[in-house]
Amino acid sequence: MSKRSSKGLVVVGILLVVLIGGIFVSNIETNYDEPQGLPTFAGTEHDPDQDIFDGGELKENSLPYAVFEEYGFVLIPLALLMFGAMVGGVVISKEEVEE
Repeated sequence: MSKRSSKGLVVVGILLVVLIGGIFVSNIETNYDEPQGLPTFAGTEHDPDQDIFDGGELKENSLPYAVFEEYGFVLIPLALLMFGAMVGGVVISKEEVEE
């Protein structure tokens, strides 16, 4: 195995450990067995309870709070993984054009 491939395997291993660790650390106790309504739109005159903000803070049962506050640590490794997939796709397409 070359140095280049071993470095790639080390990076993949680190990303995998961070991703799996983030999933295991997350608090699953907040999940429900049945669907729950999440306020995702700003409050209107008809239904002000749909506002996702509570005095300038995100409500804990809003979708943005769940994505960025509770599972934000999973987004960074996923973003790096998706970036690597895009770069890999560009490299593969350039190799096919050169042949």
